[in-house]
This record gives sequence, structure tokens and C-alpha cells, in this order.
Amino acid sequence: MAAVGAGGSTAAPGPGAVSAGSLEPGTASAAHRRLKYISLAVLVVQNASLILSIRYARTLPGDRFFATTAVVMAEVLKGLTCLLLLFAQKRGNVKHLVLFLHEAVLVQYVDTLKLAVPSLIYTLQNNLQYVAISNLPAATFQVTYQLKILTTALFSVLMLNRSLSRLQWASLLLLFTGVAIVQAQQAGGGGPRPLDQNPGVGLAAVVASCLSSGFAGVYFEKILKGSSGSVWLRNLQLGLFGTALGLVGLWWAEGTAVARRGFFFGYTPAVWGVVLNQAFGGLLVAVVVKYADNILKGFATSLSIVLSTVASVRLFGFHVDPLFALGAGLVIGAVYLYSLPRGAAKAIASASASVSTSGPCIHQQPPGQPPPPQLSSHRGDLITEPFLPKLLTKVKGS
Repeated sequence: MAAVGAGGSTAAPGPGAVSAGSLEPGTASAAHRRLKYISLAVLVVQNASLILSIRYARTLPGDRFFATTAVVMAEVLKGLTCLLLLFAQKRGNVKHLVLFLHEAVLVQYVDTLKLAVPSLIYTLQNNLQYVAISNLPAATFQVTYQLKILTTALFSVLMLNRSLSRLQWASLLLLFTGVAIVQAQQAGGGGPRPLDQNPGVGLAAVVASCLSSGFAGVYFEKILKGSSGSVWLRNLQLGLFGTALGLVGLWWAEGTAVARRGFFFGYTPAVWGVVLNQAFGGLLVAVVVKYADNILKGFATSLSIVLSTVASVRLFGFHVDPLFALGAGLVIGAVYLYSLPRGAAKAIASASASVSTSGPCIHQQPPGQPPPPQLSSHRGDLITEPFLPKLLTKVKGS
């Protein structure tokens, strides 16, 4: 967003135009570059650490915690954090906060109820992630989970009538091929695995998670695009629904066991780390993503795959063979190509004598404007990214 529009716009400056970077070359540009690199680091660490921490917590010896309770606790902490942020926005005035929440949540109940569907899907997705990571190596899950880009793109075409460039369609095909190769490697062995792991169950869970994530992200944008609510209000509403739905899922799936052993059975510092990562990681990404453009986010995803793979080798004895390396490489390349803005995509297509003339793609913007972020299925406990910058602007000015 800010990286391309403010610091590196591809639009050619016209007569009398002044680039943003030329205003304060020693301050604005340097500060902007620092924010870009900080955003990159945060996105990489958050993308990789959540998966690695869940995998680590689920493979520790001893009593295994209930995943449904971890999902509920993450929703509770996320909601409380957003409530505190809204309280700070109201300058600590309890009366103003209560009146604001009464108007936004109860009076405008139709708008609030619209969030029930994506919240239900996100709660399901979070539980599926635990199932998938419990049955797949962290590196394999990280690569396969990039199918969320494919599902989000397909749902955006079907539900929002968006069009993709030829390069983006090619990158999606490349992505699917890479994931298929990685799964073939997993099915073929991929080194020794614990007896309690079932790769088939893990694959089914990650595919279901990607489908639900893609649909929820696009549906969320469709019903809430142009909404006047701040990002913290929307996350609070999601947290309320997520907590309630998570408790229902807990009662249905593990209610008897939780009642017998306790809500916090099996909780260790590692488990609390997972809960805190889920609760605050997405909110943090919601802020830093304002300073990261599409290329930077694609690069962060690629780096997180590499980081997850290296950490899996060191922590879990994961074996990287040529087939996995090929599949992961294709996925990394596909993520990067898909995240390219229209101008760069045309340049690549022209260089390969295959110029795309298929009309506007997802990232097309008027000259001089930063490209919008691609749809994200990583809920990150945040508003879907296509209208996130607008909401963040409102939060900043409120």
C-alpha cells in the first residue's frame, strides 16, 4: 500500500509533479523504508511462528490441551483487546464507550448480525487449523495452506465479478501444481512420522480450511465494504460471535472431556504462547499491513515458508527431499507472481512475448494510487484487507 503509492509509485510524474519521496528525502523516505522493513519482519514472524508454535505445542509429551478451548481463549483475548482500544479512542470515557457500543452493536443489530456468518466460518477454520497441523508437518502445512490464495481468488471472481490477469491465472495453476507435488511427497513417505498422525485427515482439514477461509474473506468484503465501523469495532463484533460459537463448538466436540478435566487442562507456557499469537498476531498484522504493499506481503509469505521449513528441520526432524523442494519452490514463485501489481505483471508478460490484454485485474488502480492489497484468507482476526486501509484511516483520525 504505502510502499508503492508513497515511496515507489510506478506512475510517471507529469509537469510540476513532485514525488512523495522528494519532499523530505532525509526523513519521509527513510522513515517509510523503515516501516516497510518492520512490516516485512512482523509479517514473516507472525506467518511462521503461529504454525510452528501450534505444531510444537501439539507434539509436546504429556497431556494434550483441548484445541477448542484455545480457540475460545483467543477470541476472548482478541475481543478484550479491541474493547480496550475502543476505550482508549473514547479517551477513557466509559459513558461514551457504552453509548457507542449500544448504538453500533444493538441499535444497528442488522449490521452486527451480518458478521455471524464469517465469524462462524472463521471459528471453524481456526479449529480445522489445529486438526491439520496436528496431522501434517509444519512445513507441509505452510506450503499447502497457500491454497487459500487460490480459493480466495476463485470466490472473488464468482462473488465479486472480479477479473484476473493471465499472469495471475498462470500463478494460480503454478500454485496448485506446487501444492500437489508437496502432497505427493507427503503421501509417498516424506520421512518417519508419529503414529498418531494421519496425513489424509490433515490434508482434508487444510483444504476445508482454505475453502472456508476464501469464502469468508470474500463474503466479509461483500457485505461490509464501505462500512463506517472501525477495524477495532468489527474485530470486537467478530470476537463476540467467535466466543459464543467457539463455546458451542467446544460443548459439541469436547464438552464432556472439558467438564471432567477442566477448561485449562494441558495448558503450558507453549500453549499460552499459541493463544496469545492467535489473539494478537492478526491485530498486529492489521496495523503493519498498512505499510506493506502486495509485493512485500508476497515476499513475506515466501520467507515464512522458508523459515517454517528450516525450523521444522531443526525442531521436528523434518526431511527435505528434492520433491518437496520443487513443490515448495513452485508455491513460493506462484505467491510472488500473484502478488505483482499490474504494471510489473505486464512487464513480465511482455518479456516472455505473452502480453496480457484480458482487462482489469484485482490490483488495477488509477495512476498515482497505491494498489489495494490482495484478498487475504488469513483472517488474522481482522477485517478483510481490501477495505482495511480505509478503516485504518478512520481509526487514525477518530
